[in-house]
Amino acid sequence: MLTSYASPLERVWYYALRVICGLVLVFLMLPLLVIAPLSFNSDSFLLYPMSGFSLRWYEDFLFSPEWRLALMNSCIVSPCATLLAMLLGTPAAIGLTRLDFPGKALLTAILISPMVVPVVIVGVATYLVFAPIGLTGSYVGLILVHAALGVPFVVTTVAATLQGFDFNLVRAAASLGANPLTTFRCVTLPLVAPGVISGGLFAFATSFDEVVVTLFLAGPEQTTLPRQMFAGIRENISPTIAAVATILTVLSTLMLITLEYLRRRGERLRGETRLAAN
Repeated sequence: MLTSYASPLERVWYYALRVICGLVLVFLMLPLLVIAPLSFNSDSFLLYPMSGFSLRWYEDFLFSPEWRLALMNSCIVSPCATLLAMLLGTPAAIGLTRLDFPGKALLTAILISPMVVPVVIVGVATYLVFAPIGLTGSYVGLILVHAALGVPFVVTTVAATLQGFDFNLVRAAASLGANPLTTFRCVTLPLVAPGVISGGLFAFATSFDEVVVTLFLAGPEQTTLPRQMFAGIRENISPTIAAVATILTVLSTLMLITLEYLRRRGERLRGETRLAAN
């Protein structure tokens, strides 16, 4: 916050930093602002000036057999992969936060490695492993890989939430006779829920937008929305792709708003927990 005691140089830097951040934001948002109006173009080409206003490309997305199949596959794979990532990542984050044991750093690195390893390497490796056991061209193989890509996000967000967690609450519940499952369900989970949901949203976004691994593993019947968009760009750039991109942008914006709400809620819960402990 700029105060009346700031020097001239500090005032210049204060405003210059905000101008730079604004220009970077405009640079990042400009492609989205350009492509969104083209999704309402009545012409069959992505070009300006627009010849007229039409919803035909949204109609094509909703009623075209190829796009409907891709949307259905994404709606099957992404929620299942997100749920599996949350079920695996949450206990892993709790265990890594509470316990100290030999090899903890190595195990943590392995769990978050899908976040840093290039996706092409993940695609090739999973194809070589899944092909001999018949998991290529199946929903199961695709869900397992997408879940593996989402687990690091769940682990990191839940672990970050647990940094302010008072484990004395868990000990108190155990001393009152609650078993570990009841303690987790009634004490731990409500307090770490913002981190779990935030990690789940990141995992869902990762799965829903993933295309490289899908190119390696998915068959014709498992074509997801990003893969259909990739095929459409490679073969014929249709304004339907602009319509799909606009819808995905709106969904991503809603996810970011939800994540910000969960972040603030998590901070409020941690503050209330510290006050109760004191």
